[in-house]
Amino acid sequence: MDYQSWLEGISGLASLYSFDILPDGSYSEIRLMGVNRQNEGMLHFSPDAPEFYPGIPYRKYWMDLNFERYIYRSGSTNKSLYSYVNARGFWLKGFYIPVTNFDKEPDDGTKTVYCLYILEYENDLETESMSQHPADVSAAVTNISIRLHEVQDFWQALTSVTSEIKQFCGADKCSVYPVDISSRKCVCVTDSGVHNEILEEIAGDLGCTPFEAVERWEKILEMSDCLILEDLSVIEERDPDWYRSLCSHDVKNIVLYEIRCKHTLVGFIWAANFDVSKTMKIKSVLELSSFVLAAVIQNHYLISNLEIKSTVDGLTQVYNRNAMNDRVEKIVSGEVKAPEKLGIAFADLNGLKTVNDKEGHEAGDRLLSRAASLLKVAFGDYEVYRAGGDEFVVFCPDITEEKLADLAAQLRTLTDTTADVRFAVGTVFVTGEYDICKAMQTADERMYKDKEEYYRLHPEKDRRNRIK
Repeated sequence: MDYQSWLEGISGLASLYSFDILPDGSYSEIRLMGVNRQNEGMLHFSPDAPEFYPGIPYRKYWMDLNFERYIYRSGSTNKSLYSYVNARGFWLKGFYIPVTNFDKEPDDGTKTVYCLYILEYENDLETESMSQHPADVSAAVTNISIRLHEVQDFWQALTSVTSEIKQFCGADKCSVYPVDISSRKCVCVTDSGVHNEILEEIAGDLGCTPFEAVERWEKILEMSDCLILEDLSVIEERDPDWYRSLCSHDVKNIVLYEIRCKHTLVGFIWAANFDVSKTMKIKSVLELSSFVLAAVIQNHYLISNLEIKSTVDGLTQVYNRNAMNDRVEKIVSGEVKAPEKLGIAFADLNGLKTVNDKEGHEAGDRLLSRAASLLKVAFGDYEVYRAGGDEFVVFCPDITEEKLADLAAQLRTLTDTTADVRFAVGTVFVTGEYDICKAMQTADERMYKDKEEYYRLHPEKDRRNRIK
């Protein structure tokens, strides 16, 4: 049979597959019989791809267990199937069409079946395509969407969604794992809230960090958007360490579904010991739900990162002037209660202008970063702010006057161990009823007195002398 001529008459990305239904009811591996010219790219996806011939094992080019499930189901039931999935940033329409057997059947009871696969893909979602699902699947997706937007708290909403997914899957265990690639952080959310200790335990079993454990899941998927496995044989083959970990926790089957916003990985859905009779419906629900989840997770991290950028100095990674002003304004207005005791330290980095002039601004930036690091070491968990170019302010709520003096002395000791970082420091301690703005002014004045003394002892570092 000239499969190629037949396929060229089909528009779209078309490929033809075949497999055998053996006498015992099992299936052979899937064979690729041909692709049309529009779809020849699949033959060259990997630089190590073998030369094509009709009947070559399909897995020589690709491996997607969900795709295989559709091919087997369409071919064995002689029914056309349709899928619409968000796979690695693209929306894929897949049409699975059983076709007439091209060959004479062998005499041993083996039946060869053929399935035509036509693929269409778009960058953007088509709501009309999403609606072509059974009523119970649509209802499940709607419920998940409602749960996701019922409350404003992001983590509470994810907890509710995880509970809904767990119930629909009929699973013993279920988690959603938001992932922030930029910070290499991930969080484990179950139906009872945030439980990062679960992810820590998984990582411990694998001998890696939690984020590295999540990275392993992406490798396990092997370019598929999900794995819905009725047993763990594929996991045993792809990641024996995780297989042993799953077995030790009495996991018999799993769902692992990635969540992507366009082309960016933002999370995973994970369920264990699910109802295998609902496999296809679970896949459909997660295909659609992952799209909704992706947008919400991506938006959460976007807002979180913007909030960080609005309050944290990008160079030194301490709080910025906006954050300091906001802190002071809330105390002055009475929006937040002022600490009963408060220590304030002003620390001005000496010699920054000299470094900038002689060595350049990159050297000056490195000096600022080292200075901020010493402040964080000296003042621990207290509030360190970069108030200006070379000026830092530290708020120390609920501190004693003695401890404030000790921390200021510790800062001086630390800077003495460096060749370049020197601070002028001024502190003030207030308690009872006080004016925080006046207290800050006092600390600032004391810092300038300390700076005058520093430049008196080191006139060569005083740029003011060079200006005169």
